[in-house]
Amino acid sequence: MSDVFQHAIRYGWLNDGENPIHAVRQNTKRERVTEPLEAWEFRALIAKLPQKMRVIGIVAATTGLRISEVLGLKWLDINWKEAQMNVTRSVVDGIIGKCKTEASRKPVPIDSFTPGELLEWRKETCYAEPEDWVFASERAGGKMPPWSDTPLDRILQPVAKKAGITKWVGFHTFRHTYSTLLKGNNADVKVVQELMRHANIITTMNIYTKALTPAKREAQSRVVDVLLDRSRNVESAAESAT
Repeated sequence: MSDVFQHAIRYGWLNDGENPIHAVRQNTKRERVTEPLEAWEFRALIAKLPQKMRVIGIVAATTGLRISEVLGLKWLDINWKEAQMNVTRSVVDGIIGKCKTEASRKPVPIDSFTPGELLEWRKETCYAEPEDWVFASERAGGKMPPWSDTPLDRILQPVAKKAGITKWVGFHTFRHTYSTLLKGNNADVKVVQELMRHANIITTMNIYTKALTPAKREAQSRVVDVLLDRSRNVESAAESAT
């Protein structure tokens, strides 16, 4: 293959030092539109997942971490006393790297529910030392976490179908669900930015503000209440009377 690149440079098809992948047309759009899970869908999904995948899903959905960051966690990154995680690395296709942005490397708070799930997993895994990966790959002898595509294809999507979820479920679904519920519960946009660890608040506003349908309907109805001087409490009482 190196000979091919040398010939390409010699005949002017490629500049010396140029990455050949830059010449390849790439589609930057996601192949699928990521839809957030509703609460019942998430509960149905994690109830059927095997323990390791269940804990991965819980960590991702309760912290908003990207799957590369979840897989990049080591036990020493978890501060049990302060109830937070130090997110310092990411793992993509077996390659260990830095987090996406400086904002991504900020400590992440952990809800009181999540440590219990992590501790239960730590009792079960063979790789529970501080330097071990939290979700170490058994196939790799604990030296690396698994590639995200493997559990996605073999476990996550089939289990989602069995749980009655018709949406396509990927690992990004957990992060998107987290951000959507933050917005749906009227969290301040600056708080959402901090929790999602976006470097730019425009990213928060433009990408992660898709509210669930009930929340959107409620917000819309509040506007109509004001416009029409409508009291839904009165309407509900009238409907109950009939």
